[in-house]
Amino acid sequence: MNKDFNFQPILDGPTIILRPLNKDDFEELYLAASDPLVWELHPEPTRYQRDVFAKNFFAGALSSGSAFVVVDKASGKIIGSSRYYDWDAERAEVAVGFTFLARSHWGGTTNSEMKYLMLAHAFQWAKLVWLHIGTENWRSRRAAEKIGAVFSHVDAKEINGLVRETAFYKIEKEHYSLPTSRFAGGVAD
Repeated sequence: MNKDFNFQPILDGPTIILRPLNKDDFEELYLAASDPLVWELHPEPTRYQRDVFAKNFFAGALSSGSAFVVVDKASGKIIGSSRYYDWDAERAEVAVGFTFLARSHWGGTTNSEMKYLMLAHAFQWAKLVWLHIGTENWRSRRAAEKIGAVFSHVDAKEINGLVRETAFYKIEKEHYSLPTSRFAGGVAD
């Protein structure tokens, strides 16, 4: 198994494309993030504010070298973001998170499609994918369960320099079957 995880491919699905985040994406990504309801259950509920988003989300996402923007194919607009992090080559584990979507794409298949694309890619290297979710973020916890993530435990986790109680969910490659048609997509080189 190759230990060199590819953190920023272009992931192409039926209705969305995940492509690497770049510095020129700030304005359009902030437009998707500027709705207070997107962050109301998040441990950092003020991320809708421009300066907080710039400092506490965008800067870290850009410097991570593993963040994506989510582009709606129909409109061509950026509608959210997600990223890989905490890659452990020895244990073959990675985390997927720092995910948000504009409310226009809640309740449908966008989150599932995004996660399935990311999982299919991750499972080329990883045996286990972690999702770290604020303990009170029930919307995200339910969404994780809808894609097959299993609650593991609650523990303190340092994210962005702050230690918070975090719900850990896991998806194990050996117990997970990726959809064969609904979200079939791939990596575009």
